[in-house]
Amino acid sequence: MRKIVFAFTVCAALFALCTSAHAQKPAKVYRVGRLNGGSPADPLSQESFEAFRRGLRDLGWIEGRNVIHEPRWAGEKPESLRELAVNLVRLRVDVIVANGATMVQAAKEATTTIPIVMAATGADPVAAGFVASLARPGANITGLSLLSAALDGKRLELLKEVVPGLGQVAVLQNPDFPEATNRWRDAEAASKSLGVRLQAWKVRRAQEIETAFSATDRVHPKALLVFSDPSVLERHRGRIIALARKYRLPTIYPWRSYVEEGGLMVYAPSLPDMHRRSAYYVDKILKGTKPADLPVEQPTKFEFIINLMTAKQIGLTVPPNVLVRADKVIK
Repeated sequence: MRKIVFAFTVCAALFALCTSAHAQKPAKVYRVGRLNGGSPADPLSQESFEAFRRGLRDLGWIEGRNVIHEPRWAGEKPESLRELAVNLVRLRVDVIVANGATMVQAAKEATTTIPIVMAATGADPVAAGFVASLARPGANITGLSLLSAALDGKRLELLKEVVPGLGQVAVLQNPDFPEATNRWRDAEAASKSLGVRLQAWKVRRAQEIETAFSATDRVHPKALLVFSDPSVLERHRGRIIALARKYRLPTIYPWRSYVEEGGLMVYAPSLPDMHRRSAYYVDKILKGTKPADLPVEQPTKFEFIINLMTAKQIGLTVPPNVLVRADKVIK
């Protein structure tokens, strides 16, 4: 009987040791790649990245313990995106987060197997060929779509409400940015229904920004619409804001940061909120859900912010009926 008890005790001890060894086996550390069009030195780019990292932390992903971030920044060299995407594929990252349509396209060309999460693409993901449909993406890409093209019509409408007798609106854009062509088309369609004319100010390099604004004295636009573009315009937004004030141009911008830094108006989704939400997709994918089974989301909340200090500087009186609709008024 004692031999039986002893044998049972030994077996139980061995089982406990095996169980303990199994329990102490290190958990897998996942690698999350990220393609960014901006620079880590740019506050807007860094804010978006930090929002994503916070989103992952809130879902239990701790850097160095169960996840490692692999950010890649194109900065002033958007042509390097393809190489950066290939680099992430070679690293065998578990998922790639692509911050914008250009980045999604680069990631798409680099891999058909690694899951790709669109953090905030302004392009129509179906028309761009990223997904089969919003409800059923169908392949290795899913995430969030900004609906930027549709937003530009609303931005023009707000400019018309703020600027009496608005006739001509300049549109500051980088024509080399993939979303620019479709956005110009949609903005032009909206402008016709609003009875305003658009004039394209095309800027491919930072040095051309000043030249674009100098045309104001010749063509006399009454307002300015700024398209989003991480490679040129957003990196030099401080110069754009200063020139809009210098030429006293009522301007509506694509992101909140422009207005917080002295721009007049913004109507847009919250970019940090969208990047934070992209962490949800990464969490689901790392836990085994296929991208094809995660519907693409579109923003439902938009921010309308007015900087009254800037309005005063350029001699603009914002109508009360517009002010009361603002989510925030900077005084």
